[in-house]
Amino acid sequence: MKKAARIILRSLASALLALAAGSAVSQSDPGRNVESVSVEPKPRVITISPHATEMIYAAGAGETLVATVSSSDYPEAARNLPRVGDGILLNQERIFMLQPTLLIGWLRSSAAQQFEPVVERLGAKIEYSRPMQVRDIPAEVLRLGRLLGYEKTAAHAAEALLARISVLEDRYAHLAPVSVFIEVGSRPLYTIGDDPLLNDALRVCGAVNLYADSGIPAPRVPIESVLVKNPRLLIVSGDEENTASEVQARWRQFGLAAATEGRIHVADPDELYRPGPRLIDAVEALCPAVDAARRGSNSAQGPHIK
Repeated sequence: MKKAARIILRSLASALLALAAGSAVSQSDPGRNVESVSVEPKPRVITISPHATEMIYAAGAGETLVATVSSSDYPEAARNLPRVGDGILLNQERIFMLQPTLLIGWLRSSAAQQFEPVVERLGAKIEYSRPMQVRDIPAEVLRLGRLLGYEKTAAHAAEALLARISVLEDRYAHLAPVSVFIEVGSRPLYTIGDDPLLNDALRVCGAVNLYADSGIPAPRVPIESVLVKNPRLLIVSGDEENTASEVQARWRQFGLAAATEGRIHVADPDELYRPGPRLIDAVEALCPAVDAARRGSNSAQGPHIK
């Protein structure tokens, strides 16, 4: 299985966005609100999902973070945070030493549920929140800002994200739908299926996922099925081994029209599959490729991995 497939399948097993209230406000920090000044200590936050890390930084509350998980690598400042595990297996001893007041994750998986008693003994909080639509992302950024005492900066960030989404919807969402196949792993072949957030991202671009009704988030599919469905656009996860030319050559041998005609979009998997602010970056890059495929243009392009 390719790197991108491992990222997706691991993400589907991770633990969900936990957002808790209670925060201190520094009046010397222009991003924080004087009216929400509290006598409580500044929040000490541990994120157990990389997208939660990105949301906190987007909200302007990065200084509240005391630790995160191994896969949190964006923004650059996140690389310097202590690590407490991989999001599935967590180092309880280290978390106790860090004395967090709030843990933020993604899915309330069995691993996360087993950890909840530990959080309770710490006197901390853990909650779960899952963006289901693209517009939920700026809403989560704003909610985090409010919870952590950074409503002003979070509101500006959320407003900017919403404006970008609106521009895309106005330009593309009403156009004739384009069928797409999303390849997240080629050996074996995996795709994105019943993933509400990603399918909503496709909606913004006027695209339709051919496997949206599969009933599972990341189904394994036979090549023959893809050939029969004949997607108008092929979306693949880019890395050093998965370039547009490599993908095109691989699918050309099966006669897939999208490959032979160059209708391929190579996306940064961290942007496209993490339910954080960078998903809007991914959608901004994807929509022109969808539109080019709609018009019959060659849309093959490389990833814009940051």
